[in-house]
Amino acid sequence: MKKIVLLARSGDFLTRERAALWAAGLILASLLSILYLGVTAQGLSDYAGRPLGTDFSNVYAAGVAVAKGDPAAPFDIHRQLEAERAIFGPGTPFYGWHYPPIFLFVAQALARLDYVSALLVWQGVSLLLYLGAMSLLLRRSVAPALLRDRLWLPLTLGFTAVFVNLIHGQNGLLTAALFAAGLAVLDERPILAGLLFGLLCYKPQFGVLIPVVLAATGRWRCFAAATAAVACLAVLATLSFGWQVWPAFLDSMTFTRMVVLEQGNTGFHKMQSAFAWARMWKADISLAYGAQIAVAAITLFALLRIWRSSIAAGYKKAALCVAALLITPYCLDYDLMLLAPAIALLAAEGKNRGFADFEILCLALLWLMPIAARNFALMTLIPLAVPAMLFSLALIYRRCLAGIRTAGALQPVKNMSW
Repeated sequence: MKKIVLLARSGDFLTRERAALWAAGLILASLLSILYLGVTAQGLSDYAGRPLGTDFSNVYAAGVAVAKGDPAAPFDIHRQLEAERAIFGPGTPFYGWHYPPIFLFVAQALARLDYVSALLVWQGVSLLLYLGAMSLLLRRSVAPALLRDRLWLPLTLGFTAVFVNLIHGQNGLLTAALFAAGLAVLDERPILAGLLFGLLCYKPQFGVLIPVVLAATGRWRCFAAATAAVACLAVLATLSFGWQVWPAFLDSMTFTRMVVLEQGNTGFHKMQSAFAWARMWKADISLAYGAQIAVAAITLFALLRIWRSSIAAGYKKAALCVAALLITPYCLDYDLMLLAPAIALLAAEGKNRGFADFEILCLALLWLMPIAARNFALMTLIPLAVPAMLFSLALIYRRCLAGIRTAGALQPVKNMSW
């Protein structure tokens, strides 16, 4: 037992060879799983009768509705289900459209293709944007030398949340790409960073903390650019799809809040938030919101303290990625893609400065957790994501406090020589 604790504390269990083996194994498993779904597909549906790419089906159906001149239809659950069943068959489960009207631009563009081509384009372009943004983040942030180490690519591609997104046709890859690219250029090109952050308004729950951090640190040009981007997108959506999409969107939020979030129609084991954790443990809705508010308050306090300290920029940006996930009650396992830039930044800072106790363990947990979080919670009612993310935020905050108290108070225990 003592040896296990020592290994967890030092991180000596994570050798270069093991990291490469894990990454290769996950990439191979992802390819085989996707191949299996394709080989066993029946038309546009998989072996279980679900549309290929499952969640992408709601995006494609929304785009078809726009093409037919009915852009408000995706916000109506009955018309959205009717559209999905017209494309995929009468037994198709319901996949709700929970996005603001601006995401209809993407849906409309993809619906110009046949479904399989649209799915492949969506997955391929999102994946390339993600890989490009991660490369930019490493090059512009703290460890350009890591790019010369070929291991960064398989670790980035093999990150377990990538597999979750590819299987479900979800948009976590795009969210991570925008977040990572915005963080990469934040200090040198604040207006471009603001525009990239503004594009995140298609998933507004993950952009809540960005203006708070920008305002708290006096990054007003970036703040203004992000605000302008959101305003322009809203105006374009109104001009393109009509004003009626906005009341339709606001009405649909009631269904999303009550049925999907509070009643857990999606499944509380799939959600990765303090709210879902409490509901999974049979807490009533008010107590669950209380738990979420408590976690959000702790997260906000720690994040602002970190960003206003003299800690290295990589730690600040990683903390923002983690906090963006912790702050919202509506976060699913595929949204954990936002951990990718956090892991990259923490690994790069650790390579440059040395890793303190439990930091390597934390990186391994964050990298592996997305693929296990859903099923582990389903089988045991024990959540993984929220404790792991709080643990990572606490380790960053510990570095922040060490820097405030005494320079060098937190001694590295290991340098990642590989």
